[in-house]
Amino acid sequence: MAFNLSLMKKLIAKFIYFLSGWKLKDPDDLELIRRSVMLAAPHTSNWDLIYALGGFWLMGVDVKYFIKDGYTKSILGFLFKWTGAIGVNQKQNTQLSKYAIKLFKERKDLVLLVPAEGTRQAVNKWRTGFYTIADTAKVPITLGYLDYKNKESGVAGLVAPSGDFNNDMEKIQEFYSPEQAKFPNQYNPKIY
Repeated sequence: MAFNLSLMKKLIAKFIYFLSGWKLKDPDDLELIRRSVMLAAPHTSNWDLIYALGGFWLMGVDVKYFIKDGYTKSILGFLFKWTGAIGVNQKQNTQLSKYAIKLFKERKDLVLLVPAEGTRQAVNKWRTGFYTIADTAKVPITLGYLDYKNKESGVAGLVAPSGDFNNDMEKIQEFYSPEQAKFPNQYNPKIY
């Protein structure tokens, strides 16, 4: 009998969600998600990654995300890579947006999870590389969320970049609420 990695991830996610009392709100159309830049906001805790991965694994979606290469090169590097981590050296000018666009050109299905704040700490404004990636790669921006208040994860919809940056960002900003964050005081809903 072959080892089924997807089934193992799904069982781990079910266990984590069961223990913590979280639930997944299934998206209306999974196919729209399978090739997208997935926003992860608010991002205020290390728990965000665990619940986000759990949600993706429950949906059967193979997600990728960028992380400091120190994690992927560590003794536990194999574990981070197994979860979808792509290690990057942040001290070098790696041009992450260009690399992400290249990944979309090379792969038919790719969900790239991007915490637009770039950190778990409070920021003055979001980084907008996710928009550049989606616009250039011609893929939608999907609105992933973790609602700690209601212990729910899901995908609320998508925004197809129209080229009108301000209008698209207003649509995105309308959705994300500080009340969803684990630590609301570390989240700035003014995204640009």
